[in-house]
Amino acid sequence: MISLTELYQKYKECTGVSTDTRKIEANSIFFALKGPNFDANAFAEQALEKGAKYAVVDDASYVKNQQYLLVEDGLKALQALANYHRKQLNIPFIGLTGSNGKTTTKELINAVLSKKYRTYATVGNLNNHIGVPLTILAIDEKVEIAIIEMGANKQGDIKELVEIAEPTHGFITNIGKAHLEGFGGVEGVVKGKGELFDWLSENHQTVFVNVASTPTLAMTENRQFKETIIYTTDANPNYKTVVSMVSKSPFVTFEDTAGNLYSSHLTGVYNFQNICAAIRIGQYFGIDLTAACKAVADYVPNNNRSQFVKRGTNMVLMDAYNANPSSMSAAITYFNELKVDKKMVILGDMFELGDEAEAEHEAIGKLLANCKFDYILLAGKLMESAVKELPVMKVHYFPDKFGLHNWLQDYPVSNTHILVKGSRGMSLESVLPFLGSTKVVEK
Repeated sequence: MISLTELYQKYKECTGVSTDTRKIEANSIFFALKGPNFDANAFAEQALEKGAKYAVVDDASYVKNQQYLLVEDGLKALQALANYHRKQLNIPFIGLTGSNGKTTTKELINAVLSKKYRTYATVGNLNNHIGVPLTILAIDEKVEIAIIEMGANKQGDIKELVEIAEPTHGFITNIGKAHLEGFGGVEGVVKGKGELFDWLSENHQTVFVNVASTPTLAMTENRQFKETIIYTTDANPNYKTVVSMVSKSPFVTFEDTAGNLYSSHLTGVYNFQNICAAIRIGQYFGIDLTAACKAVADYVPNNNRSQFVKRGTNMVLMDAYNANPSSMSAAITYFNELKVDKKMVILGDMFELGDEAEAEHEAIGKLLANCKFDYILLAGKLMESAVKELPVMKVHYFPDKFGLHNWLQDYPVSNTHILVKGSRGMSLESVLPFLGSTKVVEK
């Protein structure tokens, strides 16, 4: 068995880390991880043939020469290596979690901080027990600030990730109804996300808190931190306002304390909260307010996250990367308030809600019943619970996407604003080809 210090020296000889033989870089180090239906030890030889310098395996029967590095457990070795590397990096590590808006906020923080520092932020949503170690191991000595996104499906997940990443600063975007099945209800979400604050408190580190977010503010009351950086996104006279929202539709427009106006590429009041977090964190690290605001205004969302896309004569708000009751309600409310002539919503199932699934989909139905949409298209078995709350003439229901696609093909819409949202497993971006030719909207 190779020791951790020896493994670290091998890692330092390499150009990067890989866990996927389809994406092997020359002179990288490959970790053979196991899953429910696969054992990547069997692909170690292939990784070496494709150019990897070393292959880390946890089954001695696959070891053929000195390029194979034997460990007891591949995943634990990856995590331990990441933590060992983390300890060599004497730079701020910003740990970020929350029920909604993690990735957008992470990207905004990165955009702001990169105005002054060499930053490295989680790529995409590599925010789990594998993604966080890979993110840390991609950070080199040139990086001055790291921004680490942390996701969780159940209690204990964040605790595992903070012990690997050892953040010096932390922020929780919000507490909402996400992954209720794994967390065991909203109280479980509070406890699970609070594991970030637990670690920061125990290790005398810094947190950023929006006092307008009541649940996250309450989570600081019984914890002591090195610093608690407080700001607000509402008109609370007792706390500092970073910037003020001028308009939330169709894009968030805001002004700084000098009265300068900025128009973002982001939609809805929920994204204004993400904007404020990024600017306040930027200010803490010495970013000029004007530079921070401009960085936010220049950021363009992608990957189906609150992204307006032009399809023929239609304007589509693609928010199909993921969904939970909190984010779904916020998106529907925002879209209902949008001042346009004709509106359609295409919504899919929200997963991982456990025993609350039926009630939460019913609640979405009740919300939709009070909205003024020209078309309501609901897809997925769970959305049948929402249909029950809607007038028959107001909704088109499809148990699966095949029926949805057929309807859109048979009844093409034009000159319509369309909201598309559902859980990742629904992959509702598949409706785009049925809505006209595509073009990402530029302001």
